[in-house]
Amino acid sequence: MPGLLFLTTGLHTGNVGLTVEVLDGPAPVGEDWEEVVEVSFRPQTAAVRLVQWAGEASWPLDLEPVDYRVRYCASGMDRARAKDTRLSGEPPLDRYLLQLWPAPPAADEVVRETSATAAYWHEHARTLPPPPTPEQRAEARRELLERERAHREAARAAEARRWGGRPPGERLKRMNGGLVLTRLDRDLTDAIEQLDEATQRAVAVWLARRACDEAGLSGLDWVAPALAALGDGVAAPPFDDHAAVFERLHRDARVVFTTVPSFDGRHDRISQQHAALPAVRSAAAGDPLAAALETLFHATVAFGRGFPRLHAEVRRAFPALRG
Repeated sequence: MPGLLFLTTGLHTGNVGLTVEVLDGPAPVGEDWEEVVEVSFRPQTAAVRLVQWAGEASWPLDLEPVDYRVRYCASGMDRARAKDTRLSGEPPLDRYLLQLWPAPPAADEVVRETSATAAYWHEHARTLPPPPTPEQRAEARRELLERERAHREAARAAEARRWGGRPPGERLKRMNGGLVLTRLDRDLTDAIEQLDEATQRAVAVWLARRACDEAGLSGLDWVAPALAALGDGVAAPPFDDHAAVFERLHRDARVVFTTVPSFDGRHDRISQQHAALPAVRSAAAGDPLAAALETLFHATVAFGRGFPRLHAEVRRAFPALRG
């Protein structure tokens, strides 16, 4: 692989001695080295590191982005291979030297081979396919980019289908109920997204009131003040606490609980009161678009199968939503 050197040792498990030298030119090969090989190498990244086999540790190498000749020397490979594992505190079994100096590319060369371990790895290396040519690498890169492009196109198409044929903006993706709303009434959802913030806030307040009207909650003495406070963008108590809202609902003996079939037909009985109350809290959201769309979602749930009536009413109340 271009830009990568894999250094083989005789020892399987444990630490070995390795020295790295960056030279100006080739040095004489020491007679004490039993195995010597040379290859060409060119860094492919600005940062080059010597990395342990499993990545436990690494050390930076100060190399320029030029062609190098690399010499890898070893001694004691058979002895280390026979021992297999060196424990901490045991004497060294094999040692290694890595030398690099600037040089034009040249063929790989086995300079010296004396051990069975080195012979085994050299024979294995000869069975490997040759490295790809620059043309082959360029073609592989082109094919990879094409696959990535096709994958992105397929993902965009799938996303568009998921959202009813038109991919949404990033803000709409993050909205609670955004996917449901676009499938039910994409034109209304898009129209709300195009409103100015003041009108989005007004839509949110209108929808919260309409949901509570439909659920028979607007006249309650703990709901009416909260609806009035929405004009100031405030979630008044108990709507500033999600759990407290439903505790209050369950304690209020005046509430008449009613159910409707769900808007998608999957459920026969949805509590309108439990669906409507979250609309009051969402209408006070800090983001006017989130307030409008999330409140539309809660109100839609409260209306159940009658949601087209709600959507028609909000369009009449806000002419900018008529398209």
